[in-house]
Amino acid sequence: MNDDWRLRIDLHEHSSAHQLSELLEKGEIEHELDDSFTDRVVVSVDDAEVFCYTGSRAQAEAAGQLIRQVIDQHGWSADIELTHWHPVAEEWESADAPLPDSEADAARERAERIADERAESAEEGYPEFEVRIKSGSRRHAGELSDRLEQEGIPNVHRWSYVLVGATDEESAQQLAERLRGEVPAGTEITVELNQRELWDHRPPNPFAILGGLAG
Repeated sequence: MNDDWRLRIDLHEHSSAHQLSELLEKGEIEHELDDSFTDRVVVSVDDAEVFCYTGSRAQAEAAGQLIRQVIDQHGWSADIELTHWHPVAEEWESADAPLPDSEADAARERAERIADERAESAEEGYPEFEVRIKSGSRRHAGELSDRLEQEGIPNVHRWSYVLVGATDEESAQQLAERLRGEVPAGTEITVELNQRELWDHRPPNPFAILGGLAG
């Protein structure tokens, strides 16, 4: 069951968003929402938008009603959108968007997500993801960097770190899993969204070779 739900409240003004966020976080609004630890609504603010994360659709809808009342009381203008997290597509989708009900559907949606990530990498001109390897020493990092270069895999070596770009998350995860079986014990390997500036010194599309890792 998907238990990640989100309300996005666009108040169009920075000051209104922060005022709403403060009211919600201080608990100064009377409400009938459950307030146990497991039922807590997590609130964040980003410029003119307030985000509320809940564990169920019913809780999100109840929070939405409460927030609408507060907005009306203050005379604010706002657009409210309810979405839920799609675990296969890995993005927020419409509250009524169906989840895959079979393995075939899930596989198809995973393939679509990978294709979208690769297309975005190609459009932006840099890899969407990176495998970050933190070695126990500079020497180990240098040896790994050299070995990857010999395999035709571009990478960035900085002190005890090695960074490798990938066009999509699945490619990055596959490379990370492979390297975990090859590097010395204690080496930390994580998959993250790419920090573009680390690739500025590379030729265009330095990640092209990595696109085939998921095949």
